[in-house]
Amino acid sequence: MPYREKLAWLSLAAMAVTFGPYFTVIAAGGLPGDAVPDLHKLGVYAAVALSQAVILGIGHLVLRRLSPQDAGSPMDERDRQIRHRAANWAYGVLLTGMILVGVVMPFTAHGWAIVNAALFMIVAAEMIRYAIVVTSYRRQA
Repeated sequence: MPYREKLAWLSLAAMAVTFGPYFTVIAAGGLPGDAVPDLHKLGVYAAVALSQAVILGIGHLVLRRLSPQDAGSPMDERDRQIRHRAANWAYGVLLTGMILVGVVMPFTAHGWAIVNAALFMIVAAEMIRYAIVVTSYRRQA
């Protein structure tokens, strides 16, 4: 498995483990309070983002230690093409989400609903990006 595919799998897993439960609790209405700023909700989001960063940091160190030659190798044309295609798709998802959040939602929602929708679209775009990277490497394998 190529090193960059391993990094994409790591990022997908870290996002699923951290942001999956966060958005599930948010969708279920598990965190009370709708006023902005709500420091409790902000603290929960900060803890989730920090835990994702810790998972990614430890994962990167482990992957780098397991395959130091792969970690230091420069990107080839295939890697650049995969990264470019994944970024294009992710940008489309992000742009659509931000139009929804910034243009439509202010007329129908307020407060943390808008904030969490924006955060969800950012995470969704990143997950799409990593999923395309993984599927591109898998398709070529």
